Amino acid sequence: MGADERQAEPGTFSEKLMQLLDRVEYRRVETGEDMEDIARLRYKAYKAVNLMELTGSTLIDDLDFDSHAYVFGIYLDESLVSTVRVHHVTPDHRASTSGIIFGPEIDTFLDAGLVLIDPGRLAVDPEVLGDEMRALPYLTLRPVAMACEYFSADRCLTACRPRHTAFYKRIFASETVVACRENLGVYNADGALLVARVRGQRPSILDRYPIFDSEPFERRMMFADRSEVPFAPLTILPTARIAQGSYGRAYSRGSASG
Repeated sequence: MGADERQAEPGTFSEKLMQLLDRVEYRRVETGEDMEDIARLRYKAYKAVNLMELTGSTLIDDLDFDSHAYVFGIYLDESLVSTVRVHHVTPDHRASTSGIIFGPEIDTFLDAGLVLIDPGRLAVDPEVLGDEMRALPYLTLRPVAMACEYFSADRCLTACRPRHTAFYKRIFASETVVACRENLGVYNADGALLVARVRGQRPSILDRYPIFDSEPFERRMMFADRSEVPFAPLTILPTARIAQGSYGRAYSRGSASG
């Protein structure tokens, strides 16, 4: 199926997501000031659902500064609305959010030589309403899909509350590794561990959700070492429309931004 044939039909949820993506910018968080903004958003989101005891050490932790961790802020109309931390997990570098809770299960994949992507610390501003709130999980998970592509991952992990597993199974065809684990310590919730088989899944995911598509240069700005992209912009504009063969507004915004 060609790029033009994969375009989401007008009026569908996928096209509404793409239209909302036109108002989004991503920022790789690397400064103390931006990290403070992330901490405030995490506090607001976690307090709303009573996810954990809220102290400084739970809002910002050592994993935020791990060499294989990438913290992103998602900005809608220039306002921070969500965040996610993405871990590139390898047999030689096993630090990750899910590894704290599901270490033995994840070690099984790593001992087999697999490369994993592990998203964590996902937080969405609870004050966002309506269709935008419905779309935010997809927009927030977009860097996760990009990381799978950039790092040639074998599997993508998801640690979530059991009631959220249906979402990840529907979007990413994730499979259950641990259906429910109680008493997660720092978290006031039970947890489940899912895993998606990344290789071979990308075409079918993009057919249904074109917003997860991206150009190589966007993935490079998101994940490359800063020595490789010393002049990377502060905010990164999504390239899903370009990757899908529609240059429209996304191209215009990218050109206007330099």
